[in-house]
Amino acid sequence: MLKIIRAVFLLLIFTSAHAGEEAFTQSAFDRLQKGGQPILVFIYAAWCPTCRTQEPIVSKLLKQDEFKSITPLRVDFDRQKNVVKEFKAIMQSTLIVFKNGKEAGRSTGDTSEAGIAGLLKKAL
Repeated sequence: MLKIIRAVFLLLIFTSAHAGEEAFTQSAFDRLQKGGQPILVFIYAAWCPTCRTQEPIVSKLLKQDEFKSITPLRVDFDRQKNVVKEFKAIMQSTLIVFKNGKEAGRSTGDTSEAGIAGLLKKAL
């Protein structure tokens, strides 16, 4: 029982920490694509150490003027399996960028700021 309470508590903390980030929905993705906006799809799992390493890097980069136009959408690897499959992502910690409605690049497991910044540039 204590493990369940702890898991719920951690989930609540995790959810509130990312309240400013938009969760992936097909309608949001379609709207952004239709508008030709640059998009970052972040396939994330709360239990994934690589994802937790990527998170502050992505957050920091998206606050920079160069990348402010990119809209991040978070896909929950465990709860949105159909979306993960649609993106043909085989694992969490996958970052996919879209430019003008088309995939412009992707990476899996990259935790270097330079590498992630290079990927984000492909969306611009």
